[in-house]
Amino acid sequence: MVWLALAIFVAVFGWGGTYFGWHDPEGKVRLALFTCFVLGALSGYKSKGD
Repeated sequence: MVWLALAIFVAVFGWGGTYFGWHDPEGKVRLALFTCFVLGALSGYKSKGD
């Protein structure tokens, strides 16, 4: 499941603008995607450790 989530993240991060048609000249959408990924990974790691 982790590999699937990682593959989807890479695909959306890399080609999401072209596929979904968003315009991101300042990089805010990519920053939001990256932040969500990092926070999700951290919370998954924290909950797995309990």
